[in-house]
Amino acid sequence: MRDKKMHRRLWGHLAAAALITLVGTSGTSRAADTVESYYKGRSLNLVIGYSVGGGYDMYARLLSKYIGDHLPGKPMITPQSMPGAGSLKAISFLYAAAPKDGSVFGTFGRTMPVEPLLGTAPFDARKLTWLGSVTSDVSICVSWNSSPIKSFDDLVNKPSNMAGQGAGSDPDVFASTIKNLFAAKLKLVTGYPGSNEAALAMERGEVDGECGVSWSSLNSTHPDWIRDKKLNILVQVGLEKHPDLPDVPLLLDLAKDDEMRSILKVIVASQTFARPFAAPPGVPDDRKAALRTAFEDTMKDPAFLDDAKRLGLEVRPVSWQQIDQLMAEIYATPKDVLAKAKAAVGGTM
Repeated sequence: MRDKKMHRRLWGHLAAAALITLVGTSGTSRAADTVESYYKGRSLNLVIGYSVGGGYDMYARLLSKYIGDHLPGKPMITPQSMPGAGSLKAISFLYAAAPKDGSVFGTFGRTMPVEPLLGTAPFDARKLTWLGSVTSDVSICVSWNSSPIKSFDDLVNKPSNMAGQGAGSDPDVFASTIKNLFAAKLKLVTGYPGSNEAALAMERGEVDGECGVSWSSLNSTHPDWIRDKKLNILVQVGLEKHPDLPDVPLLLDLAKDDEMRSILKVIVASQTFARPFAAPPGVPDDRKAALRTAFEDTMKDPAFLDDAKRLGLEVRPVSWQQIDQLMAEIYATPKDVLAKAKAAVGGTM
């Protein structure tokens, strides 16, 4: 009799466990079906904050070819160019105006997430739905080979014109930083819609060069310029040197004291996520998870990696978790340091 009771209890526990498992599996399946049914047959917009043909555009269009295959329902991805104000237009659209339903995501300048801290942009980049970055990178300051600006010392001590793309963009931020923190004699000539137009201005002699040029972009869009020594590489901007540029000085290493180094760290930290992708705030949790998983899986897709290699694009992924953590750290910077960094990128110290 005791054995029968024990067996009944045992079977009861097993049945309860099976029911819990079944319910849990059914719930997971329903969630997956919901995401799949939402994305199936749909076209998602991938907003690109720069003109066609530049580095950000190349990375975005490459991603658009593959990420849809890793989303439930395999939706089409439609790239949508939205240049303006150094990609401030694009990130502002994603933050405030784009649908928050998982149908839109995009890319923008790596310095844009700190623009609210260092400029006047009215958004909080911590609230974006971060998907990740295709790579980490460093930016560089370059001059054309016919320019008298041949080194960082020349950039500081000789008059020069450097191309810009709008407040908050990489070229404007880094040129202004060097001008204000190092008392450089450079003049910022801003308003170019993208890196292609700035490069053409440099070739024509309209400007001496440009700061905030991505090393990975330069390798993919103008490898002949590097091979034929058409450029002078003046300084690199990042938290650490790029392996390809061991002999080019790092701006952080040129800081005159610890305070300047702290200010520079705030400004250059965003180089860690060189090709960022994010969706608007408030995307439903299931679609948010699907977008993030799709991005992560695309970074490991052999076809994607082969295509990137063919195009000369670096792939050194940065996860959404790493970006979230870095955003939290940057936004926690002491107010006095932020005030000096803000002055450095946009005003006179």
